[in-house]
Amino acid sequence: MCDLALDPGDRMPTENELASRLGTSRTVVREAVKILSAIGRVSAQKGRGLYVADSSSMLGARRWSGFFQPTNLDHIFMLFEFRRIQETQASRLAAKRASPSELRVIEAAVQACRHGYTSGNNAQFDQGDDDFHLGVATASHNAFLVSAVREARMLQRQASVIGLRGIGGRADAAVEEHDAIYRAIRDGEPEAAAQATSAHLDGTLEDYRREIQRRVFG
Repeated sequence: MCDLALDPGDRMPTENELASRLGTSRTVVREAVKILSAIGRVSAQKGRGLYVADSSSMLGARRWSGFFQPTNLDHIFMLFEFRRIQETQASRLAAKRASPSELRVIEAAVQACRHGYTSGNNAQFDQGDDDFHLGVATASHNAFLVSAVREARMLQRQASVIGLRGIGGRADAAVEEHDAIYRAIRDGEPEAAAQATSAHLDGTLEDYRREIQRRVFG
């Protein structure tokens, strides 16, 4: 019998300890942790381990979690419509407001994605992708946009957990699209930044469409 009683912010036991206490395998625990992390129930802190997420980062505490269904294709498409609206505006504002330090964060994320792609390191690519989109939102200097971008990406990650991913064969294109968005923001060109962001999200959505068609029609 498991007697875990953890509060937000508490460090979780290791995978081995959880497997032992739950009477299951590490593989099962690892998959469970992966899903809990994707929906925001636990947070991974590099070099420190897993922690129970606080209420501000739990999707269960947010209104969209009860609505969004990652297996519902209409929801996937609506999510991208929403991302297109919020992220084009975030890019437009970032081109007007980004500080030098924020530009460095965005540029570093572009390079992380590029290196992850060229080296075949999917984890590095995914982390760079997260850092890029959140970096642009942060550079908008609008806390509501930052929160909306973060939550939309957490919802999209649920679709990734069940195996539906939008990068597919166009990771190389995504790298160049990130770079185009960064350069427009760096050069202070709001409309160019918005257009590059729109093209990037439209391309990613098209990859989702192709993956869905492949699964449905073979």
